[in-house]
Amino acid sequence: MIRPLHPPKTAVIVGASTGIGAALARKLAAQGYQLALVARRADLLHDVCAEINQHANQTQARPYTHDVLDFAGTPALLQQITADLGSLDLFIYNAGAMFPSHAEKYNADEDIAMLQVNAAGAMAWLSPVADRMVRAKRGQIVGIGSIAGDRGRRGAPGYNASKAALHTYLEGLRNRVSRFGVTVTTIKPGQVETDMLKNAEQVRGPISATRAADLIWSAIHSRKQIAYIPGKWGIISLVLTHIPSFVFRRLNL
Repeated sequence: MIRPLHPPKTAVIVGASTGIGAALARKLAAQGYQLALVARRADLLHDVCAEINQHANQTQARPYTHDVLDFAGTPALLQQITADLGSLDLFIYNAGAMFPSHAEKYNADEDIAMLQVNAAGAMAWLSPVADRMVRAKRGQIVGIGSIAGDRGRRGAPGYNASKAALHTYLEGLRNRVSRFGVTVTTIKPGQVETDMLKNAEQVRGPISATRAADLIWSAIHSRKQIAYIPGKWGIISLVLTHIPSFVFRRLNL
């Protein structure tokens, strides 16, 4: 079989049916990537793939229906995807959950559910992906975290904790795999105009999912370790993380 001298790059996006994930799929397709798109909602996922393939006039995006809470099924699906793609250059974990938040609300079931999707689901994917990339001595892992994970806010402690856990896991993974030629990028968006935004207690200047995808792609292309989306949130986070706790708890955040 004749193989091209420069085969297209490949990417997997988990959480690709709507919002940032779908916007990233369109962005990477425009960059020429062959895509494996993973999501729980099959109908929306197939719509994104159909849109990309129609514009490309070829099969550029393949759909894989999967719930990230199916931890046991993740390794087999990853093996199937990499066999279908032929390689794995870029992996993006974008799956996320956020329930409506309020400072007077206490719901352990929702907190645990967010921790499972946002952190445990990520670990179930990222560990075998990292192992595969380390053995290949190349690749890039991207985790979509949140500015919310930089500090424990009174309105959404469960969501904040789940994203903080993801950030810490990505940092540890980065420290483990960097010497093998693998890049780990942590993305920390501020508010983005997605379905999850309706669950936020306060809305502060959200950007579109398309704009977020453009900025995230820039961070991926530059192989950054940590990127705030947009960049102003990096400055805001620096200020917030240095506010003493006795002051921070009195702020309306």
